[in-house]
Amino acid sequence: MRQIEETTATPPKPVVAVAALAVRPVAIVAGLLGVALVATSGRYGYFGDELYFVAAGHHLDWGYVDQPPLVPFLALIADTLAPGSVVTLRIPAMLVTIGGVFVAAMIAWELGGSRRAQVISAASYAVAPFLVTGGHLLATSTVDPFLWTVITWLLVRWVRTRADTLLLWAGLVTAVTLQAKWLIVFFWLVAGVAALLAGPRDLLRSKMMWLGLAIVALTSVPQLLWQAARGWPQLAMSGAIADEVRGTVGGPVGFLMVFALFAGIVGIPLGLYGLWRTLSLPQFRFLGLTAIGLIVVFIVTGGRPYYAGGILPVLWAFGAVGLDGRRRWVPWVVWPAFLASVALAVASLPFMPVTSLRGADKSFYAIDLETVGWPEMADEVAAAYRALPDDVRAHTAIVGDTYWSASALALYGPAHGLPAPYSANRGYWYFGTPPESATTVLYVGDNHVADIRPHFATVTRVATVDNKLGIDNGYQGSPIYLCAGRGEPWSVLWPTLRFL
Repeated sequence: MRQIEETTATPPKPVVAVAALAVRPVAIVAGLLGVALVATSGRYGYFGDELYFVAAGHHLDWGYVDQPPLVPFLALIADTLAPGSVVTLRIPAMLVTIGGVFVAAMIAWELGGSRRAQVISAASYAVAPFLVTGGHLLATSTVDPFLWTVITWLLVRWVRTRADTLLLWAGLVTAVTLQAKWLIVFFWLVAGVAALLAGPRDLLRSKMMWLGLAIVALTSVPQLLWQAARGWPQLAMSGAIADEVRGTVGGPVGFLMVFALFAGIVGIPLGLYGLWRTLSLPQFRFLGLTAIGLIVVFIVTGGRPYYAGGILPVLWAFGAVGLDGRRRWVPWVVWPAFLASVALAVASLPFMPVTSLRGADKSFYAIDLETVGWPEMADEVAAAYRALPDDVRAHTAIVGDTYWSASALALYGPAHGLPAPYSANRGYWYFGTPPESATTVLYVGDNHVADIRPHFATVTRVATVDNKLGIDNGYQGSPIYLCAGRGEPWSVLWPTLRFL
């Protein structure tokens, strides 16, 4: 068995050495996860963010207020191939999550881990709550951790082989990652400082590393130009998220508690053990320092706890390999912990009938609750729209209070003959301004309705959103208003209504 202490003079091995990998047991782990994700992929309905990604894909651009273009592009492909199919939309999420299981095992293999270590590393990825729930949804937070895992695998392999081509590949993967989320910039900044302080400093001297970074910079130009032309709205979005996180998560203690919840029953102790092992191994100490640095950076900047989740798989691999020499007590501790984690993972997926969400805990079932009721919302809006007199309806625009409600109406509205919706919230504000001919508005939802009242002569509640299931989620019971007598041109009004 190879050991991580072996000399850097070891001849480089192929980038993928399948024969040396514990393919079968890892494939079983990945397969079980895949079965669970496929079985639940069509349950309930779209999550609010998924609806937005579909809408954003149909307004494809080089950038958005809230994310780069990769995930909207994937959503566009899925909705073009199978319009309205939530199962098709989630295929990329399932594939990258299953792929992450294999890459996590490959990191353990690079470190000289046994079959058992590889399986533990793979299984840790497969049962981590934030990765399991991510695999059920197409989101930036699903694609991003997988790509981080690939990058850390390439770095671990580079430390062992010193094959600089791996750093070029890391740059190419980083270029793709930046099209999904900007968080990888923090990873490289912190990792660069860590390598400068603790080594290996030849990482920073590698021509391939700098060539990779040049490719990253070049491929990022279109979205940077998009942001610059619009006053860097994604930076403002980061500030809004920081305010939201501080209001819900709280300070450092709250951040760490939520981060622990996302990592899971196995993930936290294994990750801490892996962190200790990286810090105790000179050639890998920079990875441990990077993990600590990222958590500190995201706490200070008000990032969401899952932002640091992409560094966990490499720590799990180090922890799993460290357990190789402790064969007597490991089965008595690790496998029961995994059984509990599997139970938690199953509970986090929508296996139960949708009616089970009645009275469900809003903190644990936050995602499931917000995958219910979107078609019914469109039904209510369509009924209110058809009830308008013909001459009023001809001059009525539909405005969602948030990007979620607008995105739901963009997907389900056309079947009811509804016009394209608008919203002043986040990225949806850029998708268009209501026409000047629209003197009346059907405003869906109660968010920021106070901002729109002063600009219309009358604001009257005409309908109520009802998912017909008695499930209390974010839009259940929300009002639908008819706003008549617009006082200013939309060209003046629309910029004042924008909010993040």
